[in-house]
Amino acid sequence: MDLARFKVAVVIPAYRTEREIQAVLKAIPDFARWIIVVDDASPDSNAELVTAASRRDKRITLIRHEKNKGVGAAMITGFKKALELESDIVIKVDGDGQMDPAYIPAMIAPLIANEADYAKGNRFRDFNSLRQMPFVRRIGNLGLSFLSKAATGYWNIFDPTNGYFAIRAGVLAQLPLDKLDKGYFFETSMLAHLYLLGACVQDVAIPARYGNESSSLSIRRALFEFPFKLARTFLRRIALKYFIFDFSMMSIYLLTGFPLLFFGFIFGIIKWIQYSQLGVAAPTGTVILPTLSVILAIQILLSAIDFDLNAAPRKAISKAMGESASRQTP
Repeated sequence: MDLARFKVAVVIPAYRTEREIQAVLKAIPDFARWIIVVDDASPDSNAELVTAASRRDKRITLIRHEKNKGVGAAMITGFKKALELESDIVIKVDGDGQMDPAYIPAMIAPLIANEADYAKGNRFRDFNSLRQMPFVRRIGNLGLSFLSKAATGYWNIFDPTNGYFAIRAGVLAQLPLDKLDKGYFFETSMLAHLYLLGACVQDVAIPARYGNESSSLSIRRALFEFPFKLARTFLRRIALKYFIFDFSMMSIYLLTGFPLLFFGFIFGIIKWIQYSQLGVAAPTGTVILPTLSVILAIQILLSAIDFDLNAAPRKAISKAMGESASRQTP
């Protein structure tokens, strides 16, 4: 397939990437029409190197932030430029060399085939490259992946925190870009908004490359900041999906399951304390009532989980490539 007929824009957020950025730029396939590098106030010579590369490759556009705003903010800047250029597909490739641009054709294939609106890399499909992933990072990614799946609703994908992705521009234009997280929670925040749009997300097996680069993501941030944001994202998704945008059996499950669970626990604890202080055995009915409430609540909530597991969007909302797409942002 002639990929050059599609208007592909590659957005590269760059911060402290002076050692890798030139190799990344050279590896971008020729069919990419635009290469947008967003320098997030990098203190090294990154901007100068990109400027020099742009003289040799006219596809390269450099945008500089005066202050460091975070990878999410850099991507938002790049997204807006890509939409301004009226691209068909927008791809994110980090400037640190961990993402091999040779996989860009595989990344955009599901979008061109109209099988998905958003395609993302999955590092856990390649066992050989997985062994190269530092053990601590591997465990952390597994934990964050599960929590991110629950928070975003995309239970059918793995490695949701992977930052190597491609998105149809028509879908990107519908996202509230300024509401996306400006930091390292960016990818999860983006998935959460895509879920509410009903966008179909598909995994693409792409091994990550690990060199001598150091991650800017601190353990403190992962342990203390991410859980709060994940919990907030989860609660927001449930409220909007099942009580604002729609009302279904899932809504009824939640409205009955949690009250029954709380009643069973609270009533049971109160009665246990009461009869313990009296020194007598609680009546059979008093024991059975909270027990049945908890058991019934668990069954109902398990049905709710099953409902949510099967609610992930599985059909692309985009029009077939080549057709005009709406670019109105809600």
